Amino acid sequence: MIKLIGLVPLFPLIGFLINGFFGKKVSKSLSGIIASVSILASFVLSVLIFVELNGSINKSHVVNLFSWINSGTLQIPFEFLVDPLSSLFLLIITGIGFLIHVYSIGYMSHDAGFARFFTYLNLFVFFMLLLVLGNNYLIMFVGWEGVGLCSYLLIGFWFKNNAYNDAARKAFVMNRIGDLGFLLGIILIFVTFGSISYNEVFLKAGTVSTGVITSIALLLFIGAMGKSAQIPLYTWLPDAMAGPTPVSALIHAATMVTAGIYMIVRSNIFYSISEVASETVAIVGVLTALFAATIGLFQNDIKKILAYSTVSQLGFMFLALGVGAYSSAVFHVTTHAFFKALLFLGAGSVIHAMGGEQDIRKMGGLSGKIKITFVTMLLGTVAISGLPPFSGFFSKDEILAHAYEHNPVLWMFGSIASMLTAFYMFRLLFLTFFGKFRGTHEQEHHLHESPSSMTFPLIVLAILSVAGGLLGLPEFWHLPNWMSNNLESVIIRKSPSTLHHETEWMLMGIAVLAALATIYFAYIVYRQKKTLPIKEGDKMPGLQTVIYNKYYVDEIYDALIRKPLDVLSVVFHKFFDIQIIDGLVNGVGSFVKSLGSAIRLLQNGNIGFYITSMVIGIVFIILLTFLI
Repeated sequence: MIKLIGLVPLFPLIGFLINGFFGKKVSKSLSGIIASVSILASFVLSVLIFVELNGSINKSHVVNLFSWINSGTLQIPFEFLVDPLSSLFLLIITGIGFLIHVYSIGYMSHDAGFARFFTYLNLFVFFMLLLVLGNNYLIMFVGWEGVGLCSYLLIGFWFKNNAYNDAARKAFVMNRIGDLGFLLGIILIFVTFGSISYNEVFLKAGTVSTGVITSIALLLFIGAMGKSAQIPLYTWLPDAMAGPTPVSALIHAATMVTAGIYMIVRSNIFYSISEVASETVAIVGVLTALFAATIGLFQNDIKKILAYSTVSQLGFMFLALGVGAYSSAVFHVTTHAFFKALLFLGAGSVIHAMGGEQDIRKMGGLSGKIKITFVTMLLGTVAISGLPPFSGFFSKDEILAHAYEHNPVLWMFGSIASMLTAFYMFRLLFLTFFGKFRGTHEQEHHLHESPSSMTFPLIVLAILSVAGGLLGLPEFWHLPNWMSNNLESVIIRKSPSTLHHETEWMLMGIAVLAALATIYFAYIVYRQKKTLPIKEGDKMPGLQTVIYNKYYVDEIYDALIRKPLDVLSVVFHKFFDIQIIDGLVNGVGSFVKSLGSAIRLLQNGNIGFYITSMVIGIVFIILLTFLI
């Protein structure tokens, strides 16, 4: 089956081509079925490949598809790498992707761009599969740029709304900033090692100076900061909620934003060698986790709360990468894919029931109206809050334990971020599903549970959110940690934990008690005291205003970066472009035109003038001949 790996990305590509060319000519149901079946076929094949890989002694297989680039010393074959890391990401991408495709059939059923939506989704999955399967950095970069393009198309899917177009452009531009760093990193890798294939590069990594390795690692991290929304390149992700909710679940929760984590785990040798780079990753990660968590405290848009939650959880993953806990980061990627996709799709079900309303201040009392959505979102909320025995508890606790071992300060900041996560997620749950309904009579009349095509993925993801922790049970429980053991061959330089079991039990107990205390505090505020968010337009306390407005980071970027660039662009346009470039080009044209006009005067039609000119010319030629 491993030799058939090329079919895994091929199926979504076929779905993209069919819907792209014939989507408008077939019914909506058929268009959705074609797109979903193509992803299902990839998922089934991915499962078979995963099973075969786990049953084989050799854990790394390179499948050469064709010769791609041959130019001098640059030899780049089009190869796919099948190993424990890529095979796990295949399951996440195609498995979660299939559930979101099924969900989208119900969610987008009344949209005029139904076939176009599924066309973009299939293309996105194709590029994401390229990203994780490529056996060199160039194929990864092609997939990297491809998912960026699809993100732009899907965020701005409802392009008649200019605000959505602005959000799409913002995501595209901020990702390009990170992509420049990634591209420079690839170039430096080729210059240093003479290759960009993983095996050749990683074998030589230990022979190069630490300074060069640090430069490569930091450049790659810049790319990861853009794609995975880390400080300072994180502001595009919350705005990306402008796209349809399934887009938020697929791209900005389960797959695309985790591309940066995949890239660093794949390149883990660089970060193991460079202490500067790894410390940078850890610090940026924990600051992002804490910063985004504080912003989520006072947001009122249900999708914006989940968006900042995603930024915060991505920060936890980078914290794990920075302290050398690569398998823990992948474990959290996996559990986060389960519960965050569940929460986004659950939010979409709430929005569907509310007739498009996203403000939690206008909700309330929905638990009895949309019971399946409520129960599944409750399970997802408990999972992300880090309570046992749900999946988020095991993956987040593992990260915090490694952070404590590396530096207790990192653990402290990470723990605070984790507590804030529990608070704002239960705030969302209490305000959305409990109390009295605060919307309009028309919205209340419209309330209804989503169709089975939407609730089925919620139930499956809820089960995974509950049971996903089995993939990485703590080793100090004397149970096998499947995730760690599975990725052992991918982590080139391992850093095993040296914490005492007593310390790990203590950290686990502190994490659980902190989460429970935070949830109880949220219960007192929003259930017993029935505190409601401040209404739109009302005055907020000073600090709350700052946090509600996201610390005015967008405004700061606008003032310090966008506006000066706009002024500079005007100056260059008026003086450099118009005066110099246009002046030079137009001047050459004017000179040629004037010269032509002057020479044209010689053609006056006077025969005497022509004869005289001929005689002068003959005399000149004779004199020239004698002189030579």
